[in-house]
Order: sequence, then C-alpha cells, then structure tokens
Amino acid sequence: MKAVMVMFDSLNRHMLPPYGCDWVHAPNFKRLAERTVVFDSAYVGSMPCMPARREIHTGRYNFLHRSWGPLEPFDDSMPEILKKAGVYTHLSTDHYHYWEDGGATYHSRYSSFELSRGQEGDQWVGEVAEPEIPECVSADARAKSDHWRQDWINRKHMAREELQPQAKTFADGLQFIRRNAGQDNWFLHIETFDPHEPFFTQAKYKALYPHDYEGAHFDWPPYREVSETREQVEHCRYEYAALVSMCDEHLGKVLDLMDELDLWNDTMLIVNTDHGFLLAEHDCWAKCWMPFWEEVSHTPLFIWDPRAGARGQRRGSLVQTIDLAPTILEYFGVERPADMQGASLRRTVADDAPVREGGLFGIFGGHVNVTDGRYVYMRSCARDDNRPLYNYTHMPTHMRGFFSVAEMQTAQMARPFTFTKGCPVMKIDASGGSGMNQARRFGTALYDLKTDPRQLNPIRDAVVERRMIEMLVALMKAGDAPPEQFERLGLPQPAAVPAE
Repeated sequence: MKAVMVMFDSLNRHMLPPYGCDWVHAPNFKRLAERTVVFDSAYVGSMPCMPARREIHTGRYNFLHRSWGPLEPFDDSMPEILKKAGVYTHLSTDHYHYWEDGGATYHSRYSSFELSRGQEGDQWVGEVAEPEIPECVSADARAKSDHWRQDWINRKHMAREELQPQAKTFADGLQFIRRNAGQDNWFLHIETFDPHEPFFTQAKYKALYPHDYEGAHFDWPPYREVSETREQVEHCRYEYAALVSMCDEHLGKVLDLMDELDLWNDTMLIVNTDHGFLLAEHDCWAKCWMPFWEEVSHTPLFIWDPRAGARGQRRGSLVQTIDLAPTILEYFGVERPADMQGASLRRTVADDAPVREGGLFGIFGGHVNVTDGRYVYMRSCARDDNRPLYNYTHMPTHMRGFFSVAEMQTAQMARPFTFTKGCPVMKIDASGGSGMNQARRFGTALYDLKTDPRQLNPIRDAVVERRMIEMLVALMKAGDAPPEQFERLGLPQPAAVPAE
C-alpha cells in the first residue's frame, strides 16, 4: 500500500470550485473532486500552524494544554509509528516553521525529508544591504521588523516559478513518487506553505484575474480589523486567488503523475489544509486574533481510498484534523495508539459513517469552540485577564525562540495527564494566553449554520446552548483538559450543566 498527502497552508474552502466558488481558476481542484470523496463538514482542531501539525502526528487536540511548540517526548507521531512498522515515510516541504525552535522535532520523525527555503520571512538569503521595498498597503504593521525585511530579500531570489519554494517542494515530491512508484509500503507527505500570506506568485497567475488597480503593493494583509479601501481589499483577494491558482497548477502535476503511473489502484490520496483564512469577511484579516468563524475553522478535505473506490461523492459526517493520523495508520494496517482521540475515516469515505457527534476547536488561550456540524458554540473566557492559564510541556519554546527566563521562573512540575505516559510535565504560567486571540472582546456566541452559514447573526436559544455546553464540557473532560481551563471559561467541571 502507498499513500500521498498533499497539504496546503491557509487554504480557504470558499475559494475552491468544489465548494461553490465560481470565479477562482482552479480546474485541478475540480478534477480532484471528481476523483475523490469531498468532505463538507471537516473542521480544524488546534490553531494555527504547528499546533495543527501536532494533531496530524498525534491524532489528539493540542490547544487545551499548550500553545505553539515541538512534538513532546511522550507524543505518538504517526510518521514515526509507520517508520517503526516498516513503512517508509518521506516529507517534502517548504514550511519554514519546521526549522525554527517551535517546530524542530517534526520533520525528523520521518524516514527522510527535503526542505525548500524562502517562504515568508524565512531567514534564508544573507544580505547586509537594505532591500528595495515598494510602497505597500498596511506596511505600518511590520515595516520595521526583520521578518518584513527578510521577505523582500528572499523575493529577489525567486524571480521564476521554478525557483519558488512551492514549485521546488512539489518537484521533490514528484521525484520521490517516480523513484518509488514500483515499491510498496511508503507514505509521502507533500506540504507547501502556500497559499499562506504573503501572496507572492508569478505574473501568469495574476493575469487570470484582470482588474483595475493602480494603488500601493498589497499582498500581505495584517492580523487586524480591515481599514483598507474596497479597491485594496478586492486587489488583495485577487492576489490570494492567484496564489491558489498556482497551488492548483502544482496539485495538477500530482494528479497527472498518478494517472501516468496508474497509482489510483493502490495509493491513497489525501488533500487537506491546516486552516482557512479571512479575506475581509467579518471585517477581519487573517486568523488567530478573532473568533474562528467558518472561513477559518471549516476546511476543505478530499480523500481517495482505493479500497472503497468512492469518487465524485460528497460526505456530510463531521470530521477533524485529529482523524488524519488514525486514517493513515489504519490504511497501512498499523494499530492506532490508545492516546489518539481521532478515528479512522475508512467507513466514512466508503459510506459516510459518522465518527463523532461533536468536535472541539480553538487556539491556546482563546475561545474554546464546539460544533455538531449544524451549530457552532464559541465559549469566551470569563475574566478580562483570561486567567488562569498554564502551558503544560517538556518543550518550552515559542514560534521562534525559547520561553523567557521570566516564564521559566514560574515553572513547577504538574501531575501526568492521561496521555503523557506517566510523565509529569512542567506547568508554566501563560500570562494571559497567546497574546493574539481576543476572546473576551468578542464574547460568547452561538450560531446556526443551517439558517446562517456565514455566521452573521448569533442566536439566543437556551435549550441548544445548554446542549452545546454539555458537549463542550464532555469533550474537554474526555481530553483530560486541565482543571483551570474550565475555570477560565466559567464552565462547570461536572458533566451535568446547571440550568442557570
């Protein structure tokens, strides 16, 4: 058996033809939908990048116990489990967070890996001279940062498409397939940072979206409310669409190769993303700091399982990121570890068999959300200071650096959790959370997706809210959430929710 997972970053389902978009040029996503099962109710678990990848490895939620960080010593890593079971695993990626402190233990779990450099502000090309930066919309938010400067240096070295990290990543992945098509028992993970911001791509993709715009450069929206003009917002959406079209082009190369080598008979294909992205919906840009509305939390997912042979069909069952690891392990006949919370989607792919009644999603220190596929309940923190909140970890690193000395001075040893294999863990004061999500500002909300799919009008329904709270509490307890998470959210710890 063989399996290929093609993963994009920040891919908005509303921008794809299989999910109803009629203006983005993405014929290969349409072709993909004809060859696979399309999931209509796939949701994130933990946000954003590395928390989501920890879920892909471990099949369990990350965000209730800690923020961004590496895999833990007690974590069960799906690629490593496969490797130990005799399945060769390979990662081809340009996701530069893998070689930062906060992601440094993921890629080494594979049998082999290839890393392509240059995305966003990746510290790649060393150049002392100041780069030429054009007038940019929203430059005020990052103009003095090293991250901003480095990105403009990197861009100079990617003038042609084949020099861009995405193109290199797919080329490496395709070479792996060609080298090993005649072999058995391998898993290939092709993962590109695109269409994550900045929306840097080539002229041929921009030409697919002709529009009148003569304003300042704008392909990197800030993480804040929209203050730009209608023309600037429209232009930025076109820039995102152009990058989606580039993603579509390279996805098509994978489909072409599967056709050429007749891999559909014995090769699973999964195409997914870690989360979506707000492009001025709800008057917000980006992700993380606002509630995780549908544009961010409700993701595209496509699966081809040669054992089922189901293609060109839709599936309505509620599934999540935590289901990917169990699905891949089951496909290769490898036992799922007991600590995995996700479920294999084999029967869901075959006949839409449900695997859960509800699913949690959120970011450390932000809203804790629950959905049953129709209703979404977003529970805010109960106090303005967003406390109590602690990181539980053996790997105290943020995205690009270690926990500070001040943070580490608060550390104490806490009891083992059910999934830490008897290991006590450090309990470190999180000082109010991630610093990005503004849960208290937005408050608690309940939405009915059947009547309000764009989540424009929260509802008040005491019966539904109580049911969703009970589901939220039950799922948190099942995941052995720290006791203070219930206190932070103003939730009862017993499963029975008081009427008030």
